[in-house]
Amino acid sequence: MTEKNVLLVCGGGASSGFLAQNIRKAAQKRDMSIEIKARSESEIDEYLDEMDVLLIAPHLRYMESDIRDRVQSKNIPVAVIDQTIYGMLDGNKCLDLIIGLLD
Repeated sequence: MTEKNVLLVCGGGASSGFLAQNIRKAAQKRDMSIEIKARSESEIDEYLDEMDVLLIAPHLRYMESDIRDRVQSKNIPVAVIDQTIYGMLDGNKCLDLIIGLLD
């Protein structure tokens, strides 16, 4: 698998930064090449041309429709991260979600 670029959006970036770090560790253990950035949702447009997957933090679920509209023309798969996965900063389960979106 070629390297995939994942954008993880949340409000400020603190908790999503920890989750991104755990996803990187999980990907390393599985010998996968994933570049993941944790950013504010206001920065989505800056990454449109380089992302393969867009993940939304659960507390931004209310913005899902708007975010999907913003990336629709690029055919980028989008998912809201389950609250349990996000709350536990579960890199493995989040990586499974990314793989599912890429299939």
